[in-house]
Amino acid sequence: MMHKGRLEAFSDGVFAIIITIMVLELKVPHGGNDLRALIPMIPVFISYVLSFVYVGIYWNNHHHMMQAAKSVNGRILWSNLYLLFWLSLIPFATAWMGENHFSQWPMALYGFVMVMNAFAYSILSNSLIKHEGKNSNLSKAIGKGTKGMISVACYLTAIVLSMVNPWISFGLYVLVAVIWFIPDSRIEKSMAQD
Repeated sequence: MMHKGRLEAFSDGVFAIIITIMVLELKVPHGGNDLRALIPMIPVFISYVLSFVYVGIYWNNHHHMMQAAKSVNGRILWSNLYLLFWLSLIPFATAWMGENHFSQWPMALYGFVMVMNAFAYSILSNSLIKHEGKNSNLSKAIGKGTKGMISVACYLTAIVLSMVNPWISFGLYVLVAVIWFIPDSRIEKSMAQD
C-alpha cells in the first residue's frame, strides 16, 4: 500500500507552478503610465481570471478527493500525472485566447484543453474509486458525475460554437466555472460519517 503524501505534495507544486506561469503572462504595458495603458490588457486579464478560477476549482476538488482516499497505487499515480499534464496546458491556451481577444481558434483550443482536463479528472476519480472500492465513501460521494457530464457537453458545444460566435463559447466556459465554483460538499459529508 502506497501512501498518498508524495502525490499530494507533487500535485500541489504543479498547481502552484501553473498559476505562476499564468500570472507571468500578465506583462506590464510599456506604452504609458495612466490607466488607458491597461485597456489593451483587458482580454489577457479576463482570460487569466477565468483560468485562475478553473485551476482553483481543480485544486479544490483534487484536494477533497485525495483527502477521502486512504492510499494510492501505480494506476492512480499515472492517472494523476495525466491530469497534471492537461492542467499544465491551461497557461498556453489562456495566453493564446487572451492575446488574440477571444477569437475562434484560440477559443476552440481552450475548450479542447478543458475537455481533456475533464476526462483526465474523470480517469483519476475512477482510478481512486476502483482502488478504494465501489462501496467506499469516496464512491458514494462522487456519485454519477452529472456535473462532469454537463461540463463536457458545454465544452464540446463551445468548441463548435467558437467557429460561429466565440463570445457564446466564452459564456459557456464561464457557465461551467460557475457550476463548479460552489464547492461540492459530498466528499466532506462522507468523510464526516467515517
